[in-house]
Amino acid sequence: MEGEKKEYCGLFGIFGHPDAVHLTYMGLYALQHRGQESAGICSSDGRTLQHHRGMGLVGKVFTPEILEELKNPAAIGHVRYSTTGSSNVNNAQPLVVSYARGQVAIAHNGNLVNGASLRRDYEAHGSIFQTTSDSEVIAHIMAKPSHIEKDNPIQHCLNHIKGAYSLLIQTPKALVAARDPQGFRPLCMGELEGATVFASESCALDLVGARFVREIEPGEAVTVTSDGVTAMRFCESAEIAPAHCIFEHIYFSRPDSRIFGDTVHETRKKLGRLLAQRHPVDADVVISIPDSGNSAAVGFSEESGIPLDRGFIKNNYVGRTFIQPFQGQRDASVRIKLNVVQDVIRGKRVVVVDDSIVRGTTQKAISKILKAAGATERHLRITSPPHVSPCYYGIDFPTADELIAANNSVEEIRRHLNVDSLGYLTVEDLHASVSRPGNHYCSACFDGNYPVPIDGKLDKYVMERY
Repeated sequence: MEGEKKEYCGLFGIFGHPDAVHLTYMGLYALQHRGQESAGICSSDGRTLQHHRGMGLVGKVFTPEILEELKNPAAIGHVRYSTTGSSNVNNAQPLVVSYARGQVAIAHNGNLVNGASLRRDYEAHGSIFQTTSDSEVIAHIMAKPSHIEKDNPIQHCLNHIKGAYSLLIQTPKALVAARDPQGFRPLCMGELEGATVFASESCALDLVGARFVREIEPGEAVTVTSDGVTAMRFCESAEIAPAHCIFEHIYFSRPDSRIFGDTVHETRKKLGRLLAQRHPVDADVVISIPDSGNSAAVGFSEESGIPLDRGFIKNNYVGRTFIQPFQGQRDASVRIKLNVVQDVIRGKRVVVVDDSIVRGTTQKAISKILKAAGATERHLRITSPPHVSPCYYGIDFPTADELIAANNSVEEIRRHLNVDSLGYLTVEDLHASVSRPGNHYCSACFDGNYPVPIDGKLDKYVMERY
């Protein structure tokens, strides 16, 4: 639940539509769940780039007047939660820079594991960085004099960066969508009235009325110009090793999205059914922690035969709990954000379905709330394995020292949370719930097996040490 793990970013882009900017604005609304710190849109009239960025939600950052000023037939947009670099307007995206070939705008979802070392190299040769985001490294690679002469500086750039990156790169005359060779983060392509559309999740295509065409493949770059659409592999076939983030299915993506070949809602229902099989319990009611637990709770109820009900009502007008920096504030935010339906809980043996336990602070607060509401038993069921390792590919998880499962057994966690029983899924259960082979997914946060080697010690503020 929010407060213990944080979203990363969402991308949307469209080329060749007279209402591209407004459609991008709508697409960002559909992706708002992926980042609430800042939002930005960059557009092109075929000659120059115009952009606007700001802190806050999409509806706060853009007014009708700003959207009208940006109006052009091509645009890219970005919503951000900072996974590398501080939360400030300098780090908001799309990043827009000028270099020898002209202007370029960059929107990035993911983390570059070699971003800090690349930055050190460029600064040692006189480059000046304007942000503390790893995404700016991409612009510096493209602008390096020896790279500008290349036939395809973007391809050259993509072969230099390592880690997780779904990218939209815009020039005055083109829009490029690219995905790292592991395909960590989702990125799909659609079509709308002859225009080409890109989005982090298919739910954004649905909102603007675009037809889903396909996913951008790992190691692929798709370029759109007035001459049409071209696709190419920017790396050798041997370098392509799919490692899709399994946590997208568990928590981050919207349930109405289709990612990595599967519908998120159906995948979560499968996870819930597996939970009921692996950890059965005699109980009176199944409830979920909204929103990511909702679909899994349906599956748990269907498989177990225990009635499903709404135990919590979510207040959608409260700021994200992870904004609160102190523990006491975080606990208070849980109470403000989730209100228990006492008639559903009182005198009942309750199964609570949630997506994960990171620090455990949220679940401990929920356990207290349920006890106060009169639950006679509290059984916690989690649709993921225990989190034992940090993520370096675009999720702002705590460090290993702060991960409760890295330092405690399941029984110790159960006692700490003060619940009657606790059940997790396994990595094998996750793989059984999705359609692609198990070795096509990244589960490093659960098993410590990192598909791309980590370049030194990384954290959210690594760029601010240089």
